[in-house]
Amino acid sequence: MTLSKARLAAKPALVLLALIMALALAVPAGANYVPDSFADLASKVSPAVVNIRIVKTIKQGPMTGVMPFPGQQQGPDQEGPQGQPPDLHEFFRRFFGQGGPGGNAQPREFKQRALGSGVIVDPKGYVITNNHVVAEADEILVRLKGGEEWPAKIIGRDPKTDLALIKIDAKHELPFLPLGDSDKVRVGDWVLAVGNPFGLEHTVTAGIISAKGRIIGAGPYDNFLQTDASINPGNSGGPLINLQGQVVGINTAIAPQGQGIGFAIPVNTTKTIMAQLRDKGRVIRGWLGVTIQPVTKELAKKFGLDEPIGALVADVVPGSPADKAGIKRGDVVIGYEGKTVKDMHALPRLVAETKVGSEVSLEVVRDGKKRPLQVTIGELKAEAPTSPQAAPESEVKLGMGLQELTPDLAKQMGMAGKKGLIVTSVEQGGPAAEAGLMRGDVILEAAQKPVTKVSQFKDIAGKMKAGEGLLLLIQRRDSTLFVVIKSPDKK
Repeated sequence: MTLSKARLAAKPALVLLALIMALALAVPAGANYVPDSFADLASKVSPAVVNIRIVKTIKQGPMTGVMPFPGQQQGPDQEGPQGQPPDLHEFFRRFFGQGGPGGNAQPREFKQRALGSGVIVDPKGYVITNNHVVAEADEILVRLKGGEEWPAKIIGRDPKTDLALIKIDAKHELPFLPLGDSDKVRVGDWVLAVGNPFGLEHTVTAGIISAKGRIIGAGPYDNFLQTDASINPGNSGGPLINLQGQVVGINTAIAPQGQGIGFAIPVNTTKTIMAQLRDKGRVIRGWLGVTIQPVTKELAKKFGLDEPIGALVADVVPGSPADKAGIKRGDVVIGYEGKTVKDMHALPRLVAETKVGSEVSLEVVRDGKKRPLQVTIGELKAEAPTSPQAAPESEVKLGMGLQELTPDLAKQMGMAGKKGLIVTSVEQGGPAAEAGLMRGDVILEAAQKPVTKVSQFKDIAGKMKAGEGLLLLIQRRDSTLFVVIKSPDKK
């Protein structure tokens, strides 16, 4: 072979080598997109994950059945009255009377057991778990991976975020896991879920972060991480772990009709709650004093917004921080301390995390113009309205009957002093029904003008063009909210 032919034959190999080197350089240093095994990580984190066993005393009176423990299914770890299996107890109830053989109808007490998970976050024995795992428990027993068991006491619970802090008094320092940064977690990152699904201790499952900021209707501060790492009953309270062995979430819920859809509380939320539970035994939250609702496309147009963004103020609590700061019904909050309020759900979390007594800056849209406001955040009391809170979201859908709200009617409806129009009927499939209006609603304003007579409403509605929307402020029970009712495309 001549020298020129040898060089020609070597070119494909050189091209292949250059391609491999280019691909290698394109991959970030240290990247590991598909781990060969999670064994080392699982071995490292499992000792700090605990099994939590709950015992609760249930009083069963007449017509009281055996109810599963919150978040659990009736199973071998839950006993019926006097240790009878639930099906046998039901047999006795039906054929021998409520009290079982002999017809004794006196209330009885029996023990109900349930399982959950938790994670040690401090070598002194502090354990984070879910509130629904330990709520109302009479006894809490924590079992470590090696079989060691310790009774635990509740340091504090927070039902609003479904978090609880418990403590075991071991005679030695305990293995614990560091808390990561859930804000840095990215969709697609690998995670491990460790816990006790169906009572099977220290089960490890792997998956990825499927989504962030999920709202699942669990509470006013929903902001869940979604993962496809398998989570099942008994996993509640266990940790969601990143590849560095840090806790990035607390496993909390599953989609009942879906597989591979689990939800975890972000660890950054957990850090704030845990610190307050440890120091004070309770959580202190900021309070603004408004009722809010989502901004739909139709509402955005009516309030002078280019896009549906922010939280629409449907009502203001008299004497609240919002009231003192000059926030008005119909304002749309779009900014909080320099952060954009993307939707209704963002505002409650921002306010709740603000230190009580702090002065914060808000940006609202009023009459189509942006306005800065300063407000001093108050404390959310247990007996105070749990605002900021979502007002019922109406379907933005004139077939309806109206009647003037007389003083007598207002008194009967518990709305003394209110003036407006009562919706007496709603035509099925009509614009009112499509707007979400219901019989018993009271229309307070139309086109941001008070209406106390049917004739006033007809005058305003009569000026609507085909397909145009009319902004209404309505009172529904104890809440006020805005809806947009659309005129039919053809009159």
